[in-house]
Amino acid sequence: MAADPLTPAVSDRICRHMNDDHREAVAAYAHHYGGCPQVSAARLVAVTSEWMDLDVDGQPLRIAFDHSLQDSE
Repeated sequence: MAADPLTPAVSDRICRHMNDDHREAVAAYAHHYGGCPQVSAARLVAVTSEWMDLDVDGQPLRIAFDHSLQDSE
């Protein structure tokens, strides 16, 4: 199965899946990659080829990727 291009609709699908099924992983992203020492609640808001936006305890957090993503894989 081919990967989907990283469109806004695909971003929404990824965010919904991560927030519904992998909340602990989203909090771990905020802690590890975002430098947040304490995370009570984290939600993935958007994913682009260059970064992901999170809401961490009511505050926005952008985490840049170390390389550009080509697709949803």
